[in-house]
Amino acid sequence: MPHILKFAKSFFVSAVLLGGLGLTSPALATTLDEARAQGLVGERPDGLVAAVSSTATPNIATLVAQINAARLSSYRELAAKDRAPIEAVQAIAGEKLMGKARSNGWYVLSPTGTWSR
Repeated sequence: MPHILKFAKSFFVSAVLLGGLGLTSPALATTLDEARAQGLVGERPDGLVAAVSSTATPNIATLVAQINAARLSSYRELAAKDRAPIEAVQAIAGEKLMGKARSNGWYVLSPTGTWSR
């Protein structure tokens, strides 16, 4: 368990350095924070994001794909660095990101598959 706590601390330092957890490319019209604030995108328990609606626009689908690709890359790097399973990395990240989402009134996905703020 102490290894996981060490990982959690290094996760956030690395996340800030890698910048792949909340930013998007300037080419996209909508940033992740804008999409979350508009209720278009929410956080998942596995540390990834998803479109809240099944009828997401192509812009939102692209945003989700780019954010998730960047996050997965960061998670893989951290898992390798800390010799931890990627699922553990994602679970810790998901918990932290969902807490942030809840405190900001953004959507989060429950384990049963329903979205709530």
